Amino acid sequence: MPRTTRSKAAATASAESKDTSKTKSTSTTKTKSASSNSSIYTLAPEVDSPPNIFILPKSATPQSRIVTLQNPRYAKPTRYLVCPDSGSFYEFTKIAAPQNKSPRSWLIDSATLEDGTPLTPAQTTKDSELYVATQIDPLFLVLPALAAAKITDKKQQQRMFLSSDDHFDAVSEQDSSDGKRKNHLLEVLKWPQARKLLEKRMASVCDTVEAGDETMFRLNETKLVEELLSKAKRMSEGGLPKSMEEKFVAKALEAPIVGIRTTVTRSSTTVTTESTSTESQEGEETMETMTTTTSLSEATTAVATPTAGAGVEVVASLLPTPEILNLQRLRVSLNFLTSSYLPPSLSSYLKSQLSSPSSVDFTPLESYLAQLTKLRQEAVASRSHSDFSRKRIAGDEEEAFERAEKRRKKEEEEKVKKAGVSRGVKELAKVNTRGMMKLTSFFQKKT
Repeated sequence: MPRTTRSKAAATASAESKDTSKTKSTSTTKTKSASSNSSIYTLAPEVDSPPNIFILPKSATPQSRIVTLQNPRYAKPTRYLVCPDSGSFYEFTKIAAPQNKSPRSWLIDSATLEDGTPLTPAQTTKDSELYVATQIDPLFLVLPALAAAKITDKKQQQRMFLSSDDHFDAVSEQDSSDGKRKNHLLEVLKWPQARKLLEKRMASVCDTVEAGDETMFRLNETKLVEELLSKAKRMSEGGLPKSMEEKFVAKALEAPIVGIRTTVTRSSTTVTTESTSTESQEGEETMETMTTTTSLSEATTAVATPTAGAGVEVVASLLPTPEILNLQRLRVSLNFLTSSYLPPSLSSYLKSQLSSPSSVDFTPLESYLAQLTKLRQEAVASRSHSDFSRKRIAGDEEEAFERAEKRRKKEEEEKVKKAGVSRGVKELAKVNTRGMMKLTSFFQKKT
């Protein structure tokens, strides 16, 4: 057996000690680097229900509460704000940034007490959403009970007078029919001001009779139509919001453009034109030109790039009068109310009633829209014809370009062939061979 000398054993022991010390130093370095990368601040764990940002009206007192009531349009539990002191009802409108924008968030500062003690810690929300409380007519909240089914003449005759408590109980039962939904209407009715306001709004659209000390209510569709018309007129009098005005009024009544009138102002010493011009006081002349077109997109492009010193005026084929604009705003307001705050069964019935001439005469608006539809169809047909003409002209130009390209390539090939011919061949090509027999004639078969 081989023996291990003393020198070899000592060398092996020293190597093992070096490896052990190296391993210890490496682990120590990793521990130090890990401790240097760790933060001294500890983040709080994410909560399941983060806080929301609400903008409340000044008229809402600190006693106001957020309650769950039935949505009049979709019959689903929805959050509302109710003020016990004034009895006012408020709905929440959600405002959020578009999804294609960069992510945003809210930094909520901590609230403090009078002695400086923080009431809630500072927090950060993931989304930049906020909820704005705007006042709502409480009449819409009880309309589903007042008009519990589709309205017909026979149903109108069968409807009976009921007390306010019966109508309120019907609303509560509709919202809690599955036993899981929570409706706070009965708790809200315990506030005197809220109950008083609800009964007052019910009386504005109902026929009422006194039965002892209690008032009985029955829905009157004629009063309801008048109430909606009154709301829509107040909504449209000062003009609709900017987004609604542009989309549902200006764009809906916009007629195709038939021309662009351009007024060019230049110095009288440098401009010479055969068109009619007028001399201004400053010694400059004004020239007016008219460009006819039936394409709205082409006219818009022409207007977007006017020349320097030129005034551009778009000439439309049809312009709405102030009466037509007001009728369109009124119709948009009515559609907004019926599609946002009324049950579907009642909404369809009231739309038919509101469109009748006895309520509002929309005849001028209807005639304008019919004429506008005809003009738009003519503009589309004219634009398709002009596009076909452009394609035909473009096809002719493409064929001419191809012929010229073939001619150019043929000439280049001939030049290349001539460049490769020797001098002797060129000289022989100049020899006059008229009257000479061809070389192939000497190799023909004898007959």
